[in-house]
Amino acid sequence: MKLRLPHSFYNIVSYAGAAIALIATFMFVFLYALASLTHGGTAYEGIVIFLIIPVFIIGGLVLIPVGMIIKARSDKKAGLISKKEFPVLDLNLPQHRNAAFIFSAGTILFLFLSAMGSYQGYHFTESVKFCGTTCHSIMIPEYTAYQNSPHARVSCAECHVGAGANWYVKSKLSGLHQVYAALAKVYPRPIPTPVRNLRPARETCEECHWPQKTYGKQQRKEIHFLPDEDNTRWEIDMLMNTGGGNPALGQKSGIHWHINPDIKIEYIATDEKRLQIPKVIMKNAATGDSVIFENQDEPLAQGNQENVQHRVMDCIDCHNRPSHIYLDPSQFINIAMASGSIPKIFPLIKQVAIEACMQEYQTTEQAKQGIAEYVQKFYSENYPDLLKGNSDSLKQTILGIQNSFSKNIFPEMKVHWTDYPNHIGHMTSQGCFRCHDGKHVSQSGRVITNKCDVCHTIVAQGTAKDMQFTSSQKSLPFKHPVDIGGEWQETGCYECHSEPPI
Repeated sequence: MKLRLPHSFYNIVSYAGAAIALIATFMFVFLYALASLTHGGTAYEGIVIFLIIPVFIIGGLVLIPVGMIIKARSDKKAGLISKKEFPVLDLNLPQHRNAAFIFSAGTILFLFLSAMGSYQGYHFTESVKFCGTTCHSIMIPEYTAYQNSPHARVSCAECHVGAGANWYVKSKLSGLHQVYAALAKVYPRPIPTPVRNLRPARETCEECHWPQKTYGKQQRKEIHFLPDEDNTRWEIDMLMNTGGGNPALGQKSGIHWHINPDIKIEYIATDEKRLQIPKVIMKNAATGDSVIFENQDEPLAQGNQENVQHRVMDCIDCHNRPSHIYLDPSQFINIAMASGSIPKIFPLIKQVAIEACMQEYQTTEQAKQGIAEYVQKFYSENYPDLLKGNSDSLKQTILGIQNSFSKNIFPEMKVHWTDYPNHIGHMTSQGCFRCHDGKHVSQSGRVITNKCDVCHTIVAQGTAKDMQFTSSQKSLPFKHPVDIGGEWQETGCYECHSEPPI
């Protein structure tokens, strides 16, 4: 029996719409099934399945009634059908029954596929694969750093979006501009940290990290290698005074005192990156006291009151690089040497590796080639006899330097450690010293301290031949690995280490 449909359906536009909708639906089902069976695929596969194909399905379905309307109007003008105000549905007519059945079945199928596609599309656009690999050249630094971070098992959206529809909508709206910037290639290099647009930490970080959790002192052991011929290993073992180790004391001591529910810390920053903080306000909710600390060397100018950021301190003010951490060459070479990725048989390898990494490179491939040539040339000219029986070790050394470089420095996007300062500590950026510099003083003479043992207790330090240990609960006085006299007491660590000495 021949399938009969309303006369108005038989036109080129409706035919095209039906063909597009059917083909797109088949492709959706086929590709979705294939992706489900293979348990993988690229980000572009998800974009095609959940974002592009549905557009064609909807477009094809829209073309069917559009064609029917055009056909009906054409027939009316030609006098082939009588003029009626509204179309009439008569199920006694086979063509009407067929059309009604096809429309009903198609609508149910379309709604089912739409629900499934929308659900999968939502999860796909929230996935790490979508965030990290859709725009390869742009997001490589963030995606690479994320994969090597403490939060590598936490999806991007859990921190950057969080729960709730409002922030989901905000993220997608801001994403439209990002799509335009990527397509038009008008994005900045490096990508600026979205400091002003981040969701409050209490709505993201604190979903996993319980603020009232008490901590004791936590051990931190750092391994450094000196830039000498022996590649001398220098260690420092510290107990970090994270705070609140005794539940009876809660958060009244230690570093996490800053998030004590009874204490509210506010500050005023005069720059976009929140590095310059001339004023800090501490409010005690329990007593009602309020203390204002002002930087005595660089006070807040009276005429600059309107151009400053007034912010309540939260987790992200210290933990500002929780997932996208870019280490400087001295740090990542230390790690590679300690792990054995870079053999320590070559004299001065720490110095040579840092020098090789700090050359100017335009691309990652150029950097890898340049590092190989720099290291090869140095040892060929200065230690030719050492290379004769250690060619394999030299290859491993070069590979270790290249791998460490490619995880932290990205020439194409002009990304390295100085662009994204880490506020934890004070080695390569101001970090804690933005406030704890000994210069922020209240009217009554109270000072925001910069004493070392407030945050950490040094229990051991030195080389294997000259290791010092504390014999009490008191911290050892810090000993700089290289004798620079008392300079380290007068100068912030970051003032020298923001650019590794070579």
